[in-house]
Amino acid sequence: MPEPDLGGTKAQILRVALRHFAADGFNGTRLNDIADEVGVRRSTVLYHFSSKETLYRAVVLDVFADWDNLARQAIGIVEHGWPQVEKILRAAFRFFEERPEFVRLARREALDGSIVTQELGAALRPLFERATGWLQEEMNAGRLRRFDAAQFVLTGYGAVLSYFSDAALITELVDDDPLAAKALAARRDHVLSVLRAALEL
Repeated sequence: MPEPDLGGTKAQILRVALRHFAADGFNGTRLNDIADEVGVRRSTVLYHFSSKETLYRAVVLDVFADWDNLARQAIGIVEHGWPQVEKILRAAFRFFEERPEFVRLARREALDGSIVTQELGAALRPLFERATGWLQEEMNAGRLRRFDAAQFVLTGYGAVLSYFSDAALITELVDDDPLAAKALAARRDHVLSVLRAALEL
């Protein structure tokens, strides 16, 4: 019989599982290790999540839901032109900076695919389409320079995410910690400057 949930066991399992899946991938993660770190038995993990696949699905969808929520909050009152783009980019930088496990998990999911790839794509597609639709409207209205809106969203996403996911390699290139506050500020300002120069009329 599993131990009773004292109000936080399930959430704690998700937090610990995120760290393990991000570090070791799906195949390299063991439920026993998650249970040991949480301080429960394996049967308790399986009480909340019927299998490792179920736990992984919950972790991935939960962490990407955080991204979706942040993006929606960042949009807030919709502005026109570059200020709206800048709001989203600044929010993305802050989100990735505060959630290194998200970065590793996102990169693993993008490279390897998994049992949730299609489900995740379906969940994120409305956000992607909203972003591209808004960009297209702004371009049609003459407030932003014309580009392929979908390609521009992908470029912005890649410019931010790859910096965080490739931090270890970047360290070897620049002889400095790319995740130090000063380096992050310089990278954020550079990306904003480049994309602003591309979009702003």
